[in-house]
Amino acid sequence: MDQVARRTFLGAAGLALGGLGLSQGASAKGAPSALENSSSYLKIWQDFCQELSDIGQILERPSVPRSGLDQAEGIRYLTRLMRAALEMAMESADPDFPRFFQLSNETIKIGADNPDNIYLNSVVAGDRSYRITGKRGTVPYLSFGTKANRYSINGEMATTGELDGKDLVLEADGSFELIVSRERKGKNWLPLAADSTMLLVRQTFLDKRAETPAQLAIEAIGGPAVPQPLSEEQLVRALRTATGFVAGTAKTFAEWTEMFMTKPNQLLPWDQSFFQRGGGDPNIHYLHGYWELKPDQAWVLRTPVPKCRFWNFQADNWWMESLDYRTRPNVWTNPKKAKLEKDGSLILVVSPRDLGFGTWIDTAGHSNGTALLRWINADAHPVPTTEIISI
Repeated sequence: MDQVARRTFLGAAGLALGGLGLSQGASAKGAPSALENSSSYLKIWQDFCQELSDIGQILERPSVPRSGLDQAEGIRYLTRLMRAALEMAMESADPDFPRFFQLSNETIKIGADNPDNIYLNSVVAGDRSYRITGKRGTVPYLSFGTKANRYSINGEMATTGELDGKDLVLEADGSFELIVSRERKGKNWLPLAADSTMLLVRQTFLDKRAETPAQLAIEAIGGPAVPQPLSEEQLVRALRTATGFVAGTAKTFAEWTEMFMTKPNQLLPWDQSFFQRGGGDPNIHYLHGYWELKPDQAWVLRTPVPKCRFWNFQADNWWMESLDYRTRPNVWTNPKKAKLEKDGSLILVVSPRDLGFGTWIDTAGHSNGTALLRWINADAHPVPTTEIISI
């Protein structure tokens, strides 16, 4: 990737993982009024609607497919991003009153979201301290991270602290307390930096139906008793943050797909440092790709499976949304779902129908899209061989 592509990617990761850093309630006190002496609340609403309307130009990018499915999914994608943006910027933006919300879930999808994950986000500030309490559950992989959105400074979503769930000190009943702060405190500690803006929790399952997720709650330590009433300035800032999030996320992941399109029907590691500086999980090795098939074709990938804590593979649409794993159980696979070969290797068959060999990955009516393979804490990071076959 060139320098422009690098900043494009890192900006996307910053938007997807940490918001724009513009809506932190009390931490932004003293900033100039965004209204610029306007007292018309109707104008505030009209400006918001106009900015939202302008975002629709993403559908007209030359690279965006013009099929009805891709265009319809593009509009749905924008509505999903706006739901996430308003939750982040309007409802959950005060670092004195943090709460866990989801920037990605079953119906809000950003940047190749993991079907095996439950993601939790919380807005935080580096000059506060927080307490997370809960029970560990039986989810196989649990991680906590704090992030600093430094995109405007150096194009990075910096990791400011990480804690692997396997290192949690638990009570006899599986409960725990985790302190999130600048200075080390307690049995379990997650570091903050002065410019930390977001906390991200990843829970990764082999089978969500059979395993118990962690139960988590977050609170500020020593914060005010009640939040301040909503002000004009906070309202405008939240709306502008929301539209900025939608526009930036949609544009940047479109550019990301365009990069993958330069090497179609391959699954490649690219440069892992980009993913890590963009806020990725340091335990994960990511392989991304773009696929495009004719109606009588399938994309076949072959790889050894290294010794690792977890792996999975998913097919995504052009917008880098996971496909509807609620209703289509074959749009992704993991160690529990996959059918390995006798030698322990993995064959993935991305196809509109099951061809009777390998592990079928359902294209769900798509003729093109993106894809992602994750190796978590693996002792090797093999790159699959790929080919297009006739069916």
